[in-house]
Amino acid sequence: MELNTAPQTRRSQVQFAGQTGQFFSIWIVNIVLTVLTLGIYSAWAKVRTHRYFYSNTSVDGHQFTYLANPIQILIGRIIAVVLFAIYVGSVQFVPILGLFIMLIALFLMPWVINRSMRFQHRMTSYRNVRFGFNGSYGEAFLVFIIFPILSVFTLYLLVPWVMKKINSYILNNITYGDRKVEATLSTTDYYVAALLVVTVSIGAMFGFAIVIGIGAAIFGATVDMANLDSAGMSAAAFVIAPITALLYIGMFALITGIYQARIRAHNFANSEIKDVAKFESTITEMQFARLVFFNLIAIGLSLGLAYPWAKIRAARYFANGTFVEIHENADNVIDDMTSDQSAIGEEIAEVFDLDIAIT
Repeated sequence: MELNTAPQTRRSQVQFAGQTGQFFSIWIVNIVLTVLTLGIYSAWAKVRTHRYFYSNTSVDGHQFTYLANPIQILIGRIIAVVLFAIYVGSVQFVPILGLFIMLIALFLMPWVINRSMRFQHRMTSYRNVRFGFNGSYGEAFLVFIIFPILSVFTLYLLVPWVMKKINSYILNNITYGDRKVEATLSTTDYYVAALLVVTVSIGAMFGFAIVIGIGAAIFGATVDMANLDSAGMSAAAFVIAPITALLYIGMFALITGIYQARIRAHNFANSEIKDVAKFESTITEMQFARLVFFNLIAIGLSLGLAYPWAKIRAARYFANGTFVEIHENADNVIDDMTSDQSAIGEEIAEVFDLDIAIT
């Protein structure tokens, strides 16, 4: 009799329990205190927001934890503001020095990106095991500087390949405890997604032009253009502007949904943490497009007050469309990683962690 030796897995949907009312109170307090403290409180605002979303997101009954200290973020932002002030002053008074600083910034960018990714992942914990990021400066310089520059000389035909290299670099350098994320991405899938976006964009622009042309023809046939005064022009603009904005938002949402949904599904399907978990995204292109469209409309019509609702809606949408296949031995692996961690090592490492990113 042949025995089935394939590893068994259990499929778990990501859960999000956040509520709009709860996050709205956090969001509005964050804004008020950030304004009153001239931006200083923004570091605490970021931590409060992240902790709320992380603590309300769970997989297999276990919640995520955000571990960052606001002081770490504040120091990083102070450094960023000081450097930016030096750059602006240099450009204003010594333009040549400004160019020199821009050149330095170009070579500094890969380091900043790596530090930002390291901070972002090290401050994330699941079941008392931290994530990490092990990217190197040399590879980051190739992926974020050299490859994008090369794409310019190919009339941007290399852009899908560059995006694949960037995502591959990020995913393959993420760690969970002592386990690496392993991602094998396909260049073909990125080119297919890009081709669909270009095709839909061209079609949408033609459709956009046709709608505007028909509208202009109807307007010209029903209105005496020779005697049209400023009040009439204002009334016409009042009608045409919202329609134009709606069409533009619809086109933006559609191409965003097509690209992001396809790439998200591809990246998830081709990434895993060996002996721990595999991932799946079930969000379709039209679902993603609807999410973007209605969130943008709501935020615009409410003058930004619907932002908490849109943020919660997006988090719930992504959670409902994300599944994790958990390996049968994952619990043992996680327990081993937890017991192997050195508390002293974590504390020493945390002293040197700063949020370098300007966020």
